[in-house]
Amino acid sequence: MSWNVLITARTMNETGVSALQHLRDSGANVIFPPRHGPLSETELLQVLPNVDAVLASMDKFTDAVLSSPQAKQLKLISRWGVGYDAIDIPAATRNGILVAYCPGMLNETVADYAFSLLCGVARRVHEGHEIMRRGEWRLTWGHNIHGKTLGILGCGRIGQAMARRAAGFGMRLLGYDIAPHPDAQKLGIEFVSLDELVAQSDFLSLHAALTPQNRGLLGEAQLRRMKPSSYLINTARGALIDETALVRAVTEKWIAGAALDAYVTEPLPKDHPLRTAPNVLITPHQASCSYETGGQVSDAAAAAIIELMSGRKPRCVVDKAVYSSAALRVSLPGGGA
Repeated sequence: MSWNVLITARTMNETGVSALQHLRDSGANVIFPPRHGPLSETELLQVLPNVDAVLASMDKFTDAVLSSPQAKQLKLISRWGVGYDAIDIPAATRNGILVAYCPGMLNETVADYAFSLLCGVARRVHEGHEIMRRGEWRLTWGHNIHGKTLGILGCGRIGQAMARRAAGFGMRLLGYDIAPHPDAQKLGIEFVSLDELVAQSDFLSLHAALTPQNRGLLGEAQLRRMKPSSYLINTARGALIDETALVRAVTEKWIAGAALDAYVTEPLPKDHPLRTAPNVLITPHQASCSYETGGQVSDAAAAAIIELMSGRKPRCVVDKAVYSSAALRVSLPGGGA
């Protein structure tokens, strides 16, 4: 029987042409919503009836959505990317819905982008560009990068990739992580407390997953501890930062600037103060947007759907306990577990 597969990840239009064709060739009926994601709860409830799988953006798959009659046919959410904090994983497992993702595939691409943001904001590249666009000729002064201290908040795969790039600039490496990984220490990262990290870093780059425990981790107290010459770079999740405090930090010059690719609310509202805050480089959550990596992730996200549709377990499932759930909505050879 053919599955109805809803595509909410807009990136599939850019880098997923072959993956979409693979889905169709495998017997899937590919469906697109009225607009691409991220979709709200209300929008999801309107498009989920009769859907078997979703190749998902950062759509709001809350308990209310996953437990709804509209989602009764849903068997799998396959995330385009690494983050799955927009999905209520316990609710998905409880309802017998698998959640697949693509760990490890964005490491180098996101680290490339994060370090590009670091260089750009430190040397005011974005400001020089706008000056030239306006037909002016005026110099902007920034700060050196080589020999400075890079603080990495979250020293997993992407944080470690960031450390490797920083090594080429002769940077001192500090790290903070609730569970320091031995591989990070091998890269020369010195683990310190959060207070030490924010106080000693010339550049503080965020690479932590968003959890209930670290939401708003960097608030006014932490931003005030940073050096007046320091910069904050975020390619992780916007909710790690208190954005109101950050606007004050750059406006009142507690820090020298910030480069952001992730926000609490996305898309970032047109009237959001970060859009006009001084010394802030902002981009629309595009750290993963390279054609090469995008194609690989699109293929992997589609492959998870094809695998389950064919009666096989997807390779990367967030919570494998779903296979033991009495509510599991697919039949797998040998049982779920």
